[in-house]
Amino acid sequence: MGTGEKLDALDPFHPARMADRILGMGDVVTLVERAQQAYDEEQARALQRKINQNKFDFNDFLAQINQIKKMGNLKDLASMIPGVGKAIKDVDIDDNAFKGIEAMINSMTAQERANPSVINTSRRQRIARGSGTNIVEVNRMLKQFEQMRKMMKMATSMKNPMKMMRGMRGTR
Repeated sequence: MGTGEKLDALDPFHPARMADRILGMGDVVTLVERAQQAYDEEQARALQRKINQNKFDFNDFLAQINQIKKMGNLKDLASMIPGVGKAIKDVDIDDNAFKGIEAMINSMTAQERANPSVINTSRRQRIARGSGTNIVEVNRMLKQFEQMRKMMKMATSMKNPMKMMRGMRGTR
């Protein structure tokens, strides 16, 4: 079954999965299969340790973006999640959605990637110039990265989901 224009967009045909996609029920099995192909188990364990130690940095973030890109088109991936397929039918998800973030991360020094807390105003301006963006976009990306780090830390450290939900309220 072809899901795109390139050779990597050819998938084995499974009638039941196709019927689920058509009915808007998603295709979680194919999504999991793609994730298993893209992710290395040892890398996942190492990432889990870094998250638990609150040492997730931009190098890890860039690696995760590359893993997601290996899995395929973002719109196709999102359509495999039950209930999302019909909701995003008319929404155009750009295949280059990560390009700006990648450019900002690639404009950082090795020290800035490994230790985001050293990024001050002058470094933010340099990152913006180097990535072809502006300081507002750099600030937004840094803020979202910090929020993501907090949520990942809470998700891995708390056993009780209600505590995690209460903790997330304060991250707005």
